[in-house]
Amino acid sequence: MTKIPGLHHVTAISGPPQANVDFYAGTLKQRLVKKTVNFDAPDTYHLYYGDRTGSAGTILTFFPFAEAGPGRAGPGMASAYAYAIPKGDFDAMIDELSEGDSFLPALTERFGQRVLTLRDPDGAPVELIETEGATDRHGFHSVTLWERDPDPTARLLTEAFGYEVQGSERNPGGERLRLKAPGNDRANIIDIWRADVPTVPRPGKGTIHHVAFRAKTQEDQHHWQEALLKFGHRTTPVIDRQYFNAIYFREPGGVLFEIATDPPGFAVDEPVETLGTALKLPPQHERLRDRIEATLPKLKVPA
Repeated sequence: MTKIPGLHHVTAISGPPQANVDFYAGTLKQRLVKKTVNFDAPDTYHLYYGDRTGSAGTILTFFPFAEAGPGRAGPGMASAYAYAIPKGDFDAMIDELSEGDSFLPALTERFGQRVLTLRDPDGAPVELIETEGATDRHGFHSVTLWERDPDPTARLLTEAFGYEVQGSERNPGGERLRLKAPGNDRANIIDIWRADVPTVPRPGKGTIHHVAFRAKTQEDQHHWQEALLKFGHRTTPVIDRQYFNAIYFREPGGVLFEIATDPPGFAVDEPVETLGTALKLPPQHERLRDRIEATLPKLKVPA
């Protein structure tokens, strides 16, 4: 039976793009692998960060809306993304981040792993988790889904996607349930959080827009369209996103889920060596290039 191997990417909303680039490409040393525009709002960037080649399971993308108001995570939203930091590299990364007397919050522990939670320029939590078996600093460890009732979402992940329950843990303020996709692909963990105190969510900068799971092939994606329909979830038609094909649906708790294909990948329109250096436009917007380039702010990418 086809099973979801893990995450493909996470897409979030930010404020001004330069501060976003400075943090993710500078402070966290993620590679800006694609500089393009929002399909539906081409006067806004769509920025993709990842490892050198833009591998599935490393991609964090942003819609930077300079005038966006601050958002607040809550039930029915994904609330945090976490990077898997190699066990032997975790302390070195903390030392690097604390250079220049930079203030770092205290470490916490989650399911026996050390966790450092940073805040990006828009206040979004960025978790760094010490992970046995991680090979670099670019791959995701997990994403946290904030749910009023974890059970329907957990059933979808286990019965449809093939995730396995790893256990639950009581944390200050709520309960965390951990699920893991079978196999050893990176980004194969989903945590479901249920808070003790009700919170009203508010989309905006510093929040996650959607979570994308991985389909290794187009055939796998077609399988998921049919399987999800049998499970009671009708997806969108397949949508060409230039670097992958995508289908979308709302999971039972309200979080927007996507299933994205590995192919064609980010080197389809520029060499791996120069990924992210030129502005790439979807074909339907190429005729507007002059106007788009005049509208978008120039970005300086840290070396």
